[in-house]
Amino acid sequence: MKRIAIAGLAAGAAMMIGGALAAVSGAKPDTGRPVVDPTADIMNPMIAGQAMLPGRNLLENISLSPEHTVLAAAMKNSGLSDALKANAEFTVFAPTNGVLPQQLLSRDKTQLARLMGYLVVPGKYDSQRLLRVIGEGGGEAKLRTIEGGMLVARMNGATNIILMDERGNTANIAIYDVYDKNGVMHVVDHMLEPSSRQVATN
Repeated sequence: MKRIAIAGLAAGAAMMIGGALAAVSGAKPDTGRPVVDPTADIMNPMIAGQAMLPGRNLLENISLSPEHTVLAAAMKNSGLSDALKANAEFTVFAPTNGVLPQQLLSRDKTQLARLMGYLVVPGKYDSQRLLRVIGEGGGEAKLRTIEGGMLVARMNGATNIILMDERGNTANIAIYDVYDKNGVMHVVDHMLEPSSRQVATN
């Protein structure tokens, strides 16, 4: 790679985003980050040995993932399951069983709906789109959730994307681009929550 002297933070950020796009689009995908040509047949990553099929809707794939049984139950209990079966496109940032709060399913339906809605963003933000909007935003992208809150996506190194919630907590995307017929899911390694003003704790 050519070494080019860059003046200014914006130019440096642009180089990092460009490198990330090249990494996502390259011929050799990283584990958990398969290269997907939107014009070709989609090949999703597996989750804990379970195939995630692009012909299923978001709720079906979440429900079949061995790592997301608590999330699937919470989505159903919160009343958001119908949205994840709908024809509209969504992006779900899906924490695994191991990082969800122990008392999650004991929350009342209103609190649960806010927590689950905070993990869902309208529109299809696959890895390439996330990288593009981060670049267009000068190094970060603000994503409005269906709960009404905000998630912030930023780069963490040359190719990794992290998300920051309204409490200042961050989560890495552990598995990118699980495509579904009504959107895309990314597996994240921490729970993301709206501000404490919006969701009361038990």
